Amino acid sequence: MLFEFITLEGAQAGLSWETVLRKRERYRAVFADFDLARVARFTPARIEKIVLDPGVIRHRGKIESVVSNARSILAIAKEFGSFDAYLWGFTGGKPIDVHRKTMAQVPAITTLAEALSKDLRKRGLRFVGPTIVYAFMQAVGIVNDHLAACAFRDPARRRR
Repeated sequence: MLFEFITLEGAQAGLSWETVLRKRERYRAVFADFDLARVARFTPARIEKIVLDPGVIRHRGKIESVVSNARSILAIAKEFGSFDAYLWGFTGGKPIDVHRKTMAQVPAITTLAEALSKDLRKRGLRFVGPTIVYAFMQAVGIVNDHLAACAFRDPARRRR
């Protein structure tokens, strides 16, 4: 799931979420259900087929990054035991719970997102700038900054 989410966040860069969500099932199909090991073995010919597929966002850099990111995430998982363990290492293993009352209080970037982004890029990942990384952290539950009035503020409700 983490690989899927970071891929979709990168694909969304410069586009609307609606565009990406409409293409999500096709992304799953062309990227082997986001199986890291399988995607890491994709050949240039396979990448070329994906670039031509109208069911995905046909940005060559974004598509190539999915394959190189799979390889980098496998290396991170080998070093840390899992990509999950690596990510949670940035927060001491606990979600960051931030109470916000208005959308104006929700930042696009935080110092943690900047640090994680910098480290991911150092480890070879692409399309992981701090804004993308912060959105990823929100999407996977590393950061909970749902507004106080939001029904999904409670983590138990988000799992439904």
